[in-house]
Amino acid sequence: MGTLEIEAPLAEPKKSVTEHDEEDDEISPIEQVRLTVPVTDDQTLPVWTFRMWVLGLLSCAVLSFLNQFFSYRKEPLIITQITVQVATLPIGRFMAAVLPTTKWKLNIPTVGPREFSLNPGPFNMKEHVLISIFANAGSAFGNGPAYAVGIVNIIKAFYGRKISFIAGWLLIITTQVLGYGWAGLLRKYVVEPAHMWWPSTLVQISLFRALHEKENEDGDENGDGSVGQQSMSRFKFFLIALLCSFCWYLVPGYFFQALQSISWVCWAFPNSVTAHQIGSGFNGLGVGAFSLDWTVVASFLFSPLISPFFAIANVFIGYVLIIYIVIPISYWGFNVYNARNFPIYSADLFTAQGQPYNITAIVSKNFELDLGQYDKQGRVNLSTFFALTYGFGFATIASTLTHVALFYGREIYDRYKASTKGKIDVHTRLMKNYEDIPSWWFYCLLVVTIAVSLALCIFMKDEVQLPVWGLLFAAAVAFMFTLPTSIITATTNQTPGLNIITEYIMGIIYPGRPIANVCFKVYGYMSMAQAVSFLSDFKLGHYMKIPPRSMFLVQFIGTIFAGTINISVAWWLLHSIDNICHKDKLPLNSPWTCPNDRVFFDASVIWGLASPRRIFGHLGNYSAMNWFFLGGLLGPFVVWGFHKLFPNQTWIPLINLPVLLGATAYMPPATSVNYNSWILVGTIFNFFVYRYGKKWWQRYNYVLSAALDAGVAFMAVLIYFSVGMEDRNISWWGNNDPEHCDLAICPTAKGISVDGCPTF
Repeated sequence: MGTLEIEAPLAEPKKSVTEHDEEDDEISPIEQVRLTVPVTDDQTLPVWTFRMWVLGLLSCAVLSFLNQFFSYRKEPLIITQITVQVATLPIGRFMAAVLPTTKWKLNIPTVGPREFSLNPGPFNMKEHVLISIFANAGSAFGNGPAYAVGIVNIIKAFYGRKISFIAGWLLIITTQVLGYGWAGLLRKYVVEPAHMWWPSTLVQISLFRALHEKENEDGDENGDGSVGQQSMSRFKFFLIALLCSFCWYLVPGYFFQALQSISWVCWAFPNSVTAHQIGSGFNGLGVGAFSLDWTVVASFLFSPLISPFFAIANVFIGYVLIIYIVIPISYWGFNVYNARNFPIYSADLFTAQGQPYNITAIVSKNFELDLGQYDKQGRVNLSTFFALTYGFGFATIASTLTHVALFYGREIYDRYKASTKGKIDVHTRLMKNYEDIPSWWFYCLLVVTIAVSLALCIFMKDEVQLPVWGLLFAAAVAFMFTLPTSIITATTNQTPGLNIITEYIMGIIYPGRPIANVCFKVYGYMSMAQAVSFLSDFKLGHYMKIPPRSMFLVQFIGTIFAGTINISVAWWLLHSIDNICHKDKLPLNSPWTCPNDRVFFDASVIWGLASPRRIFGHLGNYSAMNWFFLGGLLGPFVVWGFHKLFPNQTWIPLINLPVLLGATAYMPPATSVNYNSWILVGTIFNFFVYRYGKKWWQRYNYVLSAALDAGVAFMAVLIYFSVGMEDRNISWWGNNDPEHCDLAICPTAKGISVDGCPTF
């Protein structure tokens, strides 16, 4: 989404034990880094503290639990590490104030005598960074729960087949850790060089420094009155906002669920299918729809308070172009792919007559495609919106490559070339004071992980379907793309995705096997994505002068711990909630509809079971979608050409086709009300408040985001354990039909008959 530039003044770095003059060291060649990252280091600050381990493991556990828990809900809120950054600061300071300062002498073999204390001094920034790294592992490095849990979910909840707990656990752990091996081998290429600057890390560094700036008791930051002498402290503001968020979520989350999507167009025209298609926030275009539920605002696209306005503006433009221009023209104008035979917005799969496709009927006993049953039901059909979503996904991938090459290619080449000359900046020089991680640690980790993955594919082949060659091929794809992807991310903050490409490749090579396809995708795509996330965290530790070995252990332990909690929570919910993920079989308004897993399941059918040839090839209905690859590839050339022809028009290079084409990448499962609310709230805070109340924004914006996330998360868990487990619901107008847009899911073609819908 881009990096958030914080223009707030930063505190002057204090002199420390280790400090170098800019005359002695080469300063960072990147201006943003020079303005944001301190050039000092205090090696005496304790890092391996009791506080760090307690808060780190607790943060990892809480985020792992909450993110996995919420992933099954209709609005899957993702709690990120920023919430932990804000919440653990007052707790860490409280522990520093109350824990005993007694010191114990320990004689550790091969290490020698050491001193240990529960309270070695004030809570410091390095402890805080490691706690944040722990928390980041709990959110799968900002992406929610571990991606591989989706495989367990679709096997058990959608296909109705069996997979053992140990197979699921090994699948999750190996896919998460495999990328760690790549990351360790590539650190010297994309972490140590000064020109590999990783823009996204600067947001976290700015927040760390802002949180650790000293505040006077009256809240006057820096002691110069710049914020206001009577301003509220961040901690007090956080508690008040958290309490308000906690209490308010009881209303849209339980008592008045209609507030989740206020779709006034449907209310005004209760019997019109077209009006419902236009106005529904959950199943339509969402014209005028908005939400008073924070889970709806922050689901899928993360908190809008931490997204920069230029990114929000790009998403808004792309969203309007796709949802309000392309889709209406395709549906009502040209009836593309018999669009009116199906709902205007749906991630489900259909027969040609608009009926739900019976997926289980085309799965054989061997968990492969039953061609006889497939021919009997006919081709798999998608809503036109879903088909175009894949088309825009193809275009996004292709346009990312050419956009980065044209607009950033020279910069990437120059920076990579500069990074290979051996010159180091002050940050790399300061990090030389710490013991580095031996390369053999990463080699061993890589060998063990691949060996365990091979054992999983050999001895549990019936459960994962992935052949040995498929695993090795996926690992080769991931390793081949990790370095160029990391370089692109480190210099442009754009990360090309490989998920669709890996699905496409495996679907062509090994068709008819859905679980093999998603396993290949997870090993091929997620190990690369994990490697990029690990490298980003390594760079954060590099800038904040965290000992490398401490970073390694925290990341590794956090990943294993988080993955174990992910599969445990998944196992618990899958076995305790009847018909979880099946909205047609669940009680009315049940939140356990699993929107992410539904899309993951459909992808396994499209790319694995039916295979690309029967969907996007000559045997399917959507072969024209492949032209989107070419369109995406050539699109940036047009923008770049106009930029060269009219160099004085500064707005032309701001046209970012990968962002515009990928604006609706989260749809489905995200809906129009998610986007409407996200754009509205993000614009209010990151344009109007940022422009006209910058001091308030600087002081409280991140704190408010963290408090809203935390308050909603705690209340949602409380609601589930108090009334949700017993299915105790309040029946009234505001809950029985939350959106009142039932007709939005109806087809409008003549002669198509669907239960509960009028026939035209």
